[in-house]
Amino acid sequence: MLPLQQNTILIVDDIPTNIKILIDILHHSGFQVSVAKNAESALLKAQETLPELILLDVIMPGIDGFEICRRLKDNPKTKRIPVIFMTALSDVVDKVKGLQLGAVDYITKPIQHEEVLARINVHLELRRTQLKLVQQEKMSSLGQLVAGVAHEINNPVNFIEGNLHYAAQYIEKLLKLLELYEVQAPDSIEKIPAYSEEIELEFIKKDLPKVLSSMAVGTNRIQEIVRSLRIFSRLDEAKCKAVNLHDGIDSTLMLLGSRLKATQKRPEIEVVKEYGNLPLVECYAGQINQVFMNILANAIDAIEEPFANNDLSLVKDKGQIRIATVVTPEKKNVLIRIADNGIGMSENVK
Repeated sequence: MLPLQQNTILIVDDIPTNIKILIDILHHSGFQVSVAKNAESALLKAQETLPELILLDVIMPGIDGFEICRRLKDNPKTKRIPVIFMTALSDVVDKVKGLQLGAVDYITKPIQHEEVLARINVHLELRRTQLKLVQQEKMSSLGQLVAGVAHEINNPVNFIEGNLHYAAQYIEKLLKLLELYEVQAPDSIEKIPAYSEEIELEFIKKDLPKVLSSMAVGTNRIQEIVRSLRIFSRLDEAKCKAVNLHDGIDSTLMLLGSRLKATQKRPEIEVVKEYGNLPLVECYAGQINQVFMNILANAIDAIEEPFANNDLSLVKDKGQIRIATVVTPEKKNVLIRIADNGIGMSENVK
């Protein structure tokens, strides 16, 4: 099992020989290494760099390894970093004490090359799995929250939308009745013409249908957003199944709608869709939608960055995101291309 290049291991030891041996082993295996020779340096580096794993010597000058471990586990920023003790102690009591303080394992001295790598890789893999499970749990909770909110919004909106139709009919009939009164008995009651003028009746008669129409547009918009939330969360589609990818892209764009609108610093970002005739595609819809969200959000960030930094020399055209979908010639795959005309990535980032 090869370590990832991003894996950084913090070595906490005051013996130069031990440090050199560990650095040689870890560098040769592709790990990045950071070193601390006392408790203060160890606690500071652990908080600032957040290493993937800490190799901690038990016998240290001043504050010993047990106390360093306790402080690491008391700190919310460092408490989840796996700690492996390095010790020549063979007393079971000392090992139990270390494990009770939150350490995950022990490496005995003199240091053995294979043992060090085996224990490190095991605990790094466990950490990766744990972080993945935490992320999946977060995404599952988010999906449940989104679906729940969508459901709660949908009920009252459906009620409003259903009654707007009848309200428009009733108001139309009342306005016709009012016209009959105006024609049949224009001057029969003195107060009516005066009050009609006071409330601007003619304006109300013209504007009221427009108000109802605007309310209908608003409820339709809310219903579209709710539908987008439900499509995006795909709570009922946790398994791999055939879905319409265009629905997923459109729902994501709907949720990002506020970020696409014009702001005080930049004009509206244009979205150009070049959709092909796609079949239903078997995938994990919720996860694919999250991919769309991340890529499109990054595209918006790239377009916004020059405006945010007031560096308009980098702005060439109006912000634009192009989304193209197509079936490959061999009819076996679907391609989704998302491009923006933002500032792009530097060579270092690439």
